[in-house]
Amino acid sequence: MTKQSEQKKIDQPKIGLALGGGGAKGWSHIGVINALEHMGIRPSIVAGTSMGALVGAAYASDRLNKLEKWARPMTWKDVIGYLDISISGGGFIHGEKLLGAMQKRAFNDVPIETLPKSFGAVATQLRTGQEVWLKEGSLIDGVRASIALPGLFTPMQYNGEWLIDGGLVNPVPVSLCRALGADIVIAVNLYAEITTLSKSTNHALTISKTISKSSQSSLSEDEKSLWSKLSDQLSDGIQDGKEVILSKILQRDSDMPSMFEVFSNTVSIMQNRITRSRMAGDPPDIILAPKVADIGTIEFHKAEPAIAEGEACVFKMRSMLEDIADSPQLK
Repeated sequence: MTKQSEQKKIDQPKIGLALGGGGAKGWSHIGVINALEHMGIRPSIVAGTSMGALVGAAYASDRLNKLEKWARPMTWKDVIGYLDISISGGGFIHGEKLLGAMQKRAFNDVPIETLPKSFGAVATQLRTGQEVWLKEGSLIDGVRASIALPGLFTPMQYNGEWLIDGGLVNPVPVSLCRALGADIVIAVNLYAEITTLSKSTNHALTISKTISKSSQSSLSEDEKSLWSKLSDQLSDGIQDGKEVILSKILQRDSDMPSMFEVFSNTVSIMQNRITRSRMAGDPPDIILAPKVADIGTIEFHKAEPAIAEGEACVFKMRSMLEDIADSPQLK
C-alpha cells in the first residue's frame, strides 16, 4: 500500500451506528443494518443500549445473520421457554436463558476490544445513577448489564457494582458513538412514538379479566402456557397466593391498566423524554425511527414485522442516506 492510499484510508470519515433500547422493538435494528449494508453504508463503529447493545454486539461480531435466522421463526411458545422467571433478585426475569440462547447464535464471549468493529454498550450504575460505558472486557457481561431493565431483568454485577439498563441514562448512545471515534453518526430511536396502552397490551400478558384456576378453560393455548410457566416457577412458599400475585402483575382491572402495562409505558415515556434531551445537546447526523409502537417489550416472537419496519424506515430516509453512501470520502 502506497503512502497516498494509506493517508486516504486514515482520512476517511468513520460512520457510527447508535442503536437504541426498546426490548423486542430492537429486532428492527436488524432490518436497519441490512438495509444500510444494501445501500453500501457499512458502519465501522457500533454503540448500543439495551436491545441495541445485543443486536449491536452481533453486528460487531460479524454474526448478525445468525441472530436473524434464529429470531425470525421464533414463536410465543419459544419465548415462554426462555423466560427464567423469579420474584427475587431484583427482577421478574433472570434473563440468563434468553441471553444464553442469543449468545449461542449471535456472539461469542470474547473481549470487546478484539471485535472486528469498534463496539461499546451503555449501562447504568444502580448505586449512583452514573452512566457506564462498557468498551472492553467480556462481551456477554457488557450486553447483559446493558439489558437489565429495572423490574423486568435482574441487575448485573460488574467489577463490584450493580449495573442496570443503560436506557435510564442514555437510550440512544450518540455520545458513546462519537467517543468511539465516529465522524458521522446514524442513530436509531425506537421510542420516537410513545406506545399507547391500547397497543401495549401484550396478547400473551392479557391473560384474562379474572385469572383463576376455574377460568383457565377460556384462555388460549399461548396464554395457558404462560400461566403454567409463571405458576410453576414461583417459589413454594407463596403457592397459595400465586393467583393473586400474578393477576395483580398481568391483568387489567376493569379499565385500569395492568402493572406490566404501567411499567412498560412508564419506561417508554421516560426514555422518549431522555432521548429528546440528549439528542438536543448532541444531535446525530441522521435519525432513523422505525414505527414499532405496537410491539410489546417482551414480544420477541414479532421479529418479522420489526425487521421489516427497520428496513422500511431506512428506505424513507434514502435521499439523506444516499448522500453519505455517495460521499467521495467513503469511496
